[in-house]
Amino acid sequence: MTFLKRLRHGIRPRLRLGLFSRSFLLIACLMLVSLGAWLQIVFNIEEGPRAAQLAQRIATTVRITRSALVYAPPPVRPSLLLDLATQESLRVQPREHSDVLEPLPHTDYWTNVSGEIRNRLGSQTAIMWSVNQVPGIWISFNINEHLYWLVFDRDQLRLTTGREWLGWVAASLMLALLGAAISVRFINQPLAQLAKVAQQLARGETPTPLPEKGPVEIRDMNIAFNRMARDLRQNEADREIMLAGISHDLRTPLARIRLEIEMSHMTDEARQAIDDDLAQINHSIGQLMEYARPAGQVPEAGIDVSRVLLELFERERSHTESLGGELDASIQPGLQARISANDLKRIVSNLIENARRYGRSASDGRARIRLIAYQSGNQLTIEVRDQGAGIPQTDIQRLLRPFARGESARTGVSGAGLGLSIVERLLGQVGGKFTLAPNAPRGLLARIEIPKAKAQGKA
Repeated sequence: MTFLKRLRHGIRPRLRLGLFSRSFLLIACLMLVSLGAWLQIVFNIEEGPRAAQLAQRIATTVRITRSALVYAPPPVRPSLLLDLATQESLRVQPREHSDVLEPLPHTDYWTNVSGEIRNRLGSQTAIMWSVNQVPGIWISFNINEHLYWLVFDRDQLRLTTGREWLGWVAASLMLALLGAAISVRFINQPLAQLAKVAQQLARGETPTPLPEKGPVEIRDMNIAFNRMARDLRQNEADREIMLAGISHDLRTPLARIRLEIEMSHMTDEARQAIDDDLAQINHSIGQLMEYARPAGQVPEAGIDVSRVLLELFERERSHTESLGGELDASIQPGLQARISANDLKRIVSNLIENARRYGRSASDGRARIRLIAYQSGNQLTIEVRDQGAGIPQTDIQRLLRPFARGESARTGVSGAGLGLSIVERLLGQVGGKFTLAPNAPRGLLARIEIPKAKAQGKA
């Protein structure tokens, strides 16, 4: 695997975003682009009028100041200059040839401002950003061939600064994002409720009814989902009743047939053959009932998987030995997982039964089975190994389907073909995984993986 592939596999799980995050980021990006375009348009449209307005104000102030100084008597001029400096923040200073000048910034806005000022005051008007390193807006004028500077404080011109624009943009963006979050939340909440209820339904639980209110589309969707959930529960109940009735109606005559065979006058070989057929029918009925039985409630905390497996091992070992087989185990202590104890026993006992029936050794016809349980990372792994004929790799997916049997690949034993389907269905309720693989050097390996959990009472 190349570096890019490893990097992609390592980053992808961290970038999984929910519907709310994706919708919010999409709307936020669109708002940022829209806000940027809007600001650009506002700046372009506003630049000309703002420059003309500022130039008009500066030109008017220069004319008024010049006229006041021209017509004021010489004794009054110092007081007038003091009033302009203290009350209007306007300073008048003589213009010297030795002044150190700094021109206006070379931007479109200030180029427009200086052009408008010269159109009103004359082309000889000097406009500077600072003089002798003193900041301000410096405008030159003359009185009786004497040159002067009229100095405006930059704050006095009330130009909108970048900080102010940033504040307005930040406020607008925060309000827009808040509105986007509320809108996306309003849309995402019904979908989140639907996803939660769908997960409950997938786990075999009775789902919480969805609120049948809100927008028309959401209300119709919730009504349809609630109706579907009710229909599924009703179908499940009807199926259980039907299979229970079938089981009762079939097993009763089977018991009578077995009794009549025992009392009839026939050879032991014929009686044993018929009895085996009846046992096979009874086993198939049991598998159908097991398949129809719903999964148990998933516990809130982890159960002691090791203890449950040890109890199951003791029970299954005696049964396996009574049938002429062998069963041993290697179970790591302290294993914890969130799964019903009854469901776990159903899963593992089905795998052991499958190994007993189909995993007999070709040499002596005995089933040699090994049960292994251990923890690997965040998963609990339980394996059931046999030393039978195994199955071809191409048949594995087919055998996981209901009513599929692999007797042609393993032995001549028949059955309903539901054992592996039961295992996969029960594991799906708890987020588990079921796989079949060859068991070296021969046989079949059935492996289940369940997410580990903390023990009850632990933080």
